[in-house]
Amino acid sequence: MQKFRRVFEGIAKAGQSSNLNDFYTELFITERVSGEVNKEHEVRLIETASRKPAKGETPIKCEDIFKPLPGQDQPSRTIMTTGVAGIGKTVLTQKFTLDWAEGKANHDIDFTLPFTFRELNLLKEKEFSLVELLHHFFIQTKGICRYDLFQVVFILDGLDECRLPMDFQNNPIWTDVTKSTSVDVLLTNLIRGDLLPSARIWITTRPAAANQIPAECVDMVTEVRGFTDLQKECYFRKRFREDTLDSQSESDGTSIYRSLVTNTSKEMMCFSDFPMPAHYPNYLHHAQLLQYYRLYTEHFGLRRHITFQARHDIDAVIFCTGYRATFPFLPESLSDGPGGELTLYE
Repeated sequence: MQKFRRVFEGIAKAGQSSNLNDFYTELFITERVSGEVNKEHEVRLIETASRKPAKGETPIKCEDIFKPLPGQDQPSRTIMTTGVAGIGKTVLTQKFTLDWAEGKANHDIDFTLPFTFRELNLLKEKEFSLVELLHHFFIQTKGICRYDLFQVVFILDGLDECRLPMDFQNNPIWTDVTKSTSVDVLLTNLIRGDLLPSARIWITTRPAAANQIPAECVDMVTEVRGFTDLQKECYFRKRFREDTLDSQSESDGTSIYRSLVTNTSKEMMCFSDFPMPAHYPNYLHHAQLLQYYRLYTEHFGLRRHITFQARHDIDAVIFCTGYRATFPFLPESLSDGPGGELTLYE
């Protein structure tokens, strides 16, 4: 389970993984109404994914991926989830697995068995029975042979990276979970429903590779559209909540990130009556800039004039902010009452 608690964002770097539960934000997933895979070029798909959801589309939550949709009596056995590269398909499957393992969702499932096609590619020349394949990847399953007695979910992540033939047309029918054959035969029969028909299958892929699975083998096609505007805001608030101006600060939700360095020289940024320390670099890390402001405050005795979380009657407030910044944090009552006014200056 620890494998799914920590994930890498963007380019993986040693020691820079993140706790999945700390930043995970629900993605917008929807069923493709036509049931067909979108064959548009990925550049166009990225443009589409960035738009607002169309009216009438019903979002599907990660934990509900195998639950019947409105109007359906039975859950789908085989689900294919498509989405452009980097939109969050793998993280989605990791979150599903983690929530199940932690007992937060899908209590009816006995085993969730996640595979990546990258891992399966390495076994291209080897033979296994389905039971042996599971023992190879999941040591905890040793001693279990009757998987038909359990509710099992197979996650096959990254079909677009598959280097196996996936020859649905010519591969033999295989129904015995204890009999050895190629990994390709096991996968095609598992997806087709000849091998362990009681299992549920979840396949993720980029759209261009989706046609490797015959349409008749897929019960439902879903699509990851990325974040809605509200989900974007939620994600960034979670993602950067710990990156504060000061490691001792208790503030939450700041937009400052740990590696931020000023893009204006210290000579241009300093107050005319209080030069910055000579040992400061020309372009300051944000922690040094905060230290400079504190030195300035102490030097001129300003600290006694500053109070936090206190209410005062004031005549005016000046906000100094970035050129493209908005004001989501301002109360609506700011311009209430006689003479209340908000004026913007460039």
